Amino acid sequence: MRITAIRLTRLSLPLDPPFRAAWDPTPRTSFAATLVEVETDEGVTGVGSGDTMDGFEAFEHLFIGTDPLQILNQVRRIETINFHGGRYWPLEAALWDIIGKVAGLPVSVLFGGAKDRLPAYASSGELLAPAERADSALAAQAMGFKAMKIRIARDRLAEGIAAVRAAREAVGDDFDLMVDLNQMWRMAGDIEAALPLATVQRVAAELRDLGVLWLEEPLPQADIAGAKRVREQTGIQVSGGEMVRSMPEMMGLIEADAFDIYQPDVALAVGMYRTRQVAEAANLRHRQFTPHTWSNGLGLLANLHVAAGVDAGPYLEFPFDPPRWSPERRDFFMTPLRIDAAGDLVVPTAAGLGAEIDYDAVTRYTV
Repeated sequence: MRITAIRLTRLSLPLDPPFRAAWDPTPRTSFAATLVEVETDEGVTGVGSGDTMDGFEAFEHLFIGTDPLQILNQVRRIETINFHGGRYWPLEAALWDIIGKVAGLPVSVLFGGAKDRLPAYASSGELLAPAERADSALAAQAMGFKAMKIRIARDRLAEGIAAVRAAREAVGDDFDLMVDLNQMWRMAGDIEAALPLATVQRVAAELRDLGVLWLEEPLPQADIAGAKRVREQTGIQVSGGEMVRSMPEMMGLIEADAFDIYQPDVALAVGMYRTRQVAEAANLRHRQFTPHTWSNGLGLLANLHVAAGVDAGPYLEFPFDPPRWSPERRDFFMTPLRIDAAGDLVVPTAAGLGAEIDYDAVTRYTV
């Protein structure tokens, strides 16, 4: 089998009203995605998405004519490009979709087949007033979610902590809350200083008293000693690693025991094949793995298959902050992914990733 073509389709969904992400000072007026389709000489096509794939056209020739089933060699090719260009892991997702279709199995089975579903947590993205965030937590709980993640902006700490407190009072103690400070990486152009360690320790102590399950990305990536001090001095679990760019960096964090929970996103960090290795390395050290999944439904599916295959936990991130961030918006070019009544995201049983692409929507939103 050989790759005969790689097609990138750029998509853009207008957002009305705009979505103001907690980690981005600029409200989104549209949501961009790139659908990757890999065609083979045997008529099997794989799909992937999750990052923009900007600039990939300059490297496409490195893959044409190669065997999509030789996945380690494909991963190595992508890793050589990462040094020079973008993060092209959606291509790997499309290759795994092909491999699963050839094998006649869901990709999760190829990654270990540990589970056929994972409990999802509602991952909020906006900064809301405490009363609004409490209402959103109650709504998520009523839908079946057993947990929610709340993001706190470093320039609005008091409001953020108040939102967590309001949510805790609303949902009670049998509902897990997590908090994300988003300090490990930055949006382009964000040059404001990170919160100092002493401030983070104070915030962590307050969140611990509110029963927060984990504090995500409390400090910049380089401050491993600080992250360890936060958890040692407050007792709160610390998580991170969603956008770590290379496998050596990720393994360095694990070897330094930087976190309790490691969260590489297969579409944005080190890819699917390598993320399995991260999960296994974390597990051997009695640490947990659960991926970041903030992209679209195809990126979420790729993460789900790896996470279910390796028995990730305790939850899987499910981007969800309606009405402005709903499954319909997130998955606008495919059948939207939803949790079941028990709050689980079920792995599709179809061979490959199991994505159902809406090609009418692809045509409508192509730019």
